[in-house]
Amino acid sequence: MLLARVLGFLIVLVLLGGAAFWFLTRPGQVEPERFAGLEGDAGRGEAVFWASGCASCHAAPDAKGDDRLVLAGGYRMVSPFGTFVAPNISPSSEGIGGWDTLDLANALLEGVSPEGRHYYPSLPYGTYMHMEGRDVADLKAFLDTLPSSDAQDQPHELPFPFGIRRGIGLWKLVNMSPGWVLEDAVSEELARGRYLVEALGHCAECHTPRNLTGGLDRKRWMDGAPNPSGRGTIPAISPDKLDWSETDIAYYLETGFTPDFDSVGGQMASVVANLGHLPEDDRAAIAAYLKALPQE
Repeated sequence: MLLARVLGFLIVLVLLGGAAFWFLTRPGQVEPERFAGLEGDAGRGEAVFWASGCASCHAAPDAKGDDRLVLAGGYRMVSPFGTFVAPNISPSSEGIGGWDTLDLANALLEGVSPEGRHYYPSLPYGTYMHMEGRDVADLKAFLDTLPSSDAQDQPHELPFPFGIRRGIGLWKLVNMSPGWVLEDAVSEELARGRYLVEALGHCAECHTPRNLTGGLDRKRWMDGAPNPSGRGTIPAISPDKLDWSETDIAYYLETGFTPDFDSVGGQMASVVANLGHLPEDDRAAIAAYLKALPQE
């Protein structure tokens, strides 16, 4: 009799735990009213596209020039949790041709697919979540103008248990923060720089160390980090570790040349190629933001 009661109690605990897990990890959704009747502008969306770095991951590896606008996917992101493969997001049936603005908003702001499944945070929705609704709509309008690709998505290569998507709901609870790191943007330039860096540009995804769960360690913002591939490190760009001037930073983001007459390399070359499409004021705003970050 006692054994039966203990087993019954354990079963109840397991069921309650499972129900709690299912509730806590449920995928979120943006409020449809936020995007109702919001028409995107492809001209403005092009600037959002370059600032957001979409081509860096979703263009075919080693694509150059106009080929970077063919978002066929295939870029492999190596991490301690496995290898993520960027999907096709061109306006085709193999990509996101059937999506509407609300679908894109759920992907970028909540990390949720049109089918209601969690995306892995290799899509940096932890920073995209700060995007303004207008920019999401404009980005969708621009993406719809790009060339189509019929390339099929390749599966991620993730060992157990990282392949369990439902568990991403717990990751989101721990790591998705609605606040800004630079809380006080005392000028329009700093506010723009903060938006470009902390929301669209997702610079911290590479330049900030991560915690045990793979989330960004916001207490060490822009302090540099190990390369996820295991080869080398990604440099710190916090003001106490980067002695470049604002002019140096803005020039580097435009041309790829450092004050020491070195040139950009690696994945950062793709970032510079993106930022080169932005107006000079935007690159200056990014530089001002980086120099305004709190120093240790």
